[in-house]
Amino acid sequence: MSSTAPAPWAERHQVAVYLGAIAAAVLVGWAVPGAPALAPAVTPVLGLLLLATFLAVPFAAIGRAFADLRFLAAVLVVNFAVVPVVVLVLSRAVADHEAVLIGVLLVLLAPCVDYVIVFTGLAGGAADRLLAAAPLLMLGQMILLPAWLLVLAGPGAVALVELGPFVEAFVLLIVLPLAAAAALQRAAPSSAAARRVVRAMAAAMVPLMALTLFTVIASQVRGVGEQLADLVTVVPLYVGFLVAMVPLGVLAARIADLDVAASRALLFGGVTRNSLVVLPLALALPDRLALTPFVVVTQTLVELVGMVVLVRLVPRLVPDRDPRHSVVPSAPEG
Repeated sequence: MSSTAPAPWAERHQVAVYLGAIAAAVLVGWAVPGAPALAPAVTPVLGLLLLATFLAVPFAAIGRAFADLRFLAAVLVVNFAVVPVVVLVLSRAVADHEAVLIGVLLVLLAPCVDYVIVFTGLAGGAADRLLAAAPLLMLGQMILLPAWLLVLAGPGAVALVELGPFVEAFVLLIVLPLAAAAALQRAAPSSAAARRVVRAMAAAMVPLMALTLFTVIASQVRGVGEQLADLVTVVPLYVGFLVAMVPLGVLAARIADLDVAASRALLFGGVTRNSLVVLPLALALPDRLALTPFVVVTQTLVELVGMVVLVRLVPRLVPDRDPRHSVVPSAPEG
């Protein structure tokens, strides 16, 4: 079911809205002492955003996406073969600082399975194909993350990995919103109430993204700021990851001979990381690694700013080549 467009101003100016949300979040997060209390709201807000996204993707398209073996193979190779090599190179700069190294590895080796779908849709990418790939990406990181930690950080780091946060995040951010969206799509043809919900969620897409940006950043920016002296070294690493993975994603899409929508989805799938899922892992680490959660959160802040930029940049890097390469209904383009 395609989304309607009852909020044309917000959709036309969505990047400005998101930048405004980021600026407001930094101001509130730093100036208001109670801002960190917003942290528990991140999961429900993100869940609502994903519900709105899933409602904009026809479930028949998701079923077809499972059959796109070329895209699935490409996204798995990029995330579990290309990304680890990039992370290996970047992480050597902090190899002598255990807390920083573990944080960098945890967050950069874990591909995103939640808001990447939203940003992909905003950039005119194939959100349905990334949604179909999400279970494989989650399973892959659960299996391979310990192996990469063993290679890059040693056996002590492997003992720190737990499966619980991955499973919980998958249920709360993928399974439940997806089930709710499926139920609403099924009911909409015969239920006026379901149609009203679908229309309301379509209208709320841009505000929900702005709210998600605000909630994540405002709840975390003070903690990052207070540890800034120790975190300065990781910012260039995270920027470097973004800069490196964009052309690598474009190259991988060309090698795989993907269409425009799938190419944009592959690019976002390689750039975006699973910070909101691995953060609980970092928070559960022993006291000697108290800096690690802030290393993870710093990546979130860098990435969210980068995603807002990429929403505009990716359609220029991967322009429409042929009107036959139509994009599946998804979040409205900016």
